[in-house]
Amino acid sequence: MSCKVKICGLKNREDARTAIEAGADYLGCVFFPPSPRHVEPQNAAEVFDMIGDADVLRVGLFVDPSDDQLMEVLNHVRLDIIQLHGHETPSRVEEVRLNFGLPVMKALPIETAQDVEAARAYDKVADRLLFDAKPPKGATRPGGNAIAFDWNLLTDTSWDSPWMLAGGLNVENVKDAIAQSGCKAVDVSSGVEAEKGVKSPELIEKFIAAVKG
Repeated sequence: MSCKVKICGLKNREDARTAIEAGADYLGCVFFPPSPRHVEPQNAAEVFDMIGDADVLRVGLFVDPSDDQLMEVLNHVRLDIIQLHGHETPSRVEEVRLNFGLPVMKALPIETAQDVEAARAYDKVADRLLFDAKPPKGATRPGGNAIAFDWNLLTDTSWDSPWMLAGGLNVENVKDAIAQSGCKAVDVSSGVEAEKGVKSPELIEKFIAAVKG
């Protein structure tokens, strides 16, 4: 089975079409205003409309959202997965799953082996896990910082929840990242951008080809 790919931080229909045609398995939109990839719900609906009948999952990224904030987006956008990328506790993850009846993917910041062990509190609680690099001090957002962590920290680890690798991935390093971590899915945002918040169709195509080729 080839590794699955999530293209996150999409802001327009054209980039969504490129990702779908190149073979993406997940499309992600960011609902977090400090991010240069933030979109309003109406724009996200247009992005996800491009999926049509394709076998691609719609992911909405939120950072410590209230139920009202989640509902505001869900009133406009059909999502398949809610991605929580803040400081949400295991109990909050479970609460969101129950309140909204959607699978939840929890992003977890990794820098050390201790961080990997701390992530186990979310195993079997979240439907999926996303291991991302811990943001640098002073960062205004928890992800999309073009920083990688030591992928060997995940080598030979075992998880009940399916997991995805993120953090500083790009065309040049994604094959090594897959080989070292043993991941079955990868998530990229900044690594397929021409400039911050602006996707490169060419890099999207090359990234997916590198993963699936």
